[in-house]
Amino acid sequence: MPLIAINDLSDPRLVDYAHLTDVALKKVRGTKHGLYIAESALVLERALRAGHIPRSVLALGNTADEALAVLGDYAAEVPVFVGPGEMLADLTGYILHRGLIASMHRPELPSADSLLADARRIVILENVADPTNVGAIFRSAGAIGADAILVTPRCSDPFYRRAIRVSMGTVLQVPWTRAGDWTETRALLTRHGFHVAALALTPDAVSLRDFDGTAHERLALLLGAEGEGLTPKALAASDTVVQIPMKHGIDSLNVAAASAVAMWALSG
Repeated sequence: MPLIAINDLSDPRLVDYAHLTDVALKKVRGTKHGLYIAESALVLERALRAGHIPRSVLALGNTADEALAVLGDYAAEVPVFVGPGEMLADLTGYILHRGLIASMHRPELPSADSLLADARRIVILENVADPTNVGAIFRSAGAIGADAILVTPRCSDPFYRRAIRVSMGTVLQVPWTRAGDWTETRALLTRHGFHVAALALTPDAVSLRDFDGTAHERLALLLGAEGEGLTPKALAASDTVVQIPMKHGIDSLNVAAASAVAMWALSG
């Protein structure tokens, strides 16, 4: 498909980029599961490698060729809208520092059972509300080696733009899905043989230095919300509570930093 020069910002084909929130993109009519936005050629490439389907691309004039190259076989059918920086900033509400953004179809999430079938190390995020933290946790999980991530219903959506940006597209690489309530999730983890290690500050918590993650063939690291930490139901569903030993009177780290430390320590 030839490049499409933008002449009119009211063109209905550009609606995906016109100041829509993440929530609005998730509910776009005419799509099966909604849309998300991939920013930069790198993230678009990772999305395509994960099997996600592009709906369109919006590119600065000097990055059009790069957009076509990344699209590969999709270049013949996916529209690539091209325009100058000021015009695209008026459309989207921000400057496209990374040269291009793409409107992507959200994939259908896998079932939790299929996700855990072959997993050995997983992360569970309970009610982590900040998409920046979600993105950072996914990036650590991808780098250190978690096989999958479960997120609770009240956890921020990993497909939100900021989460994808902070993770550098890792949320498109690390398999994840939504978990059910704790009764259902605990049964799921038991069925798949997971030992659940909850990261929390409780009187009975074991130091991360003393907890041997290699003793468990399948291990789930459970992380809680910023500030509030894990709920009582989450703690009740865990097998062991662990904590990171601290100095200088500091009792905890940001959840994203804590996740990286704990994942590395438990990676074996």
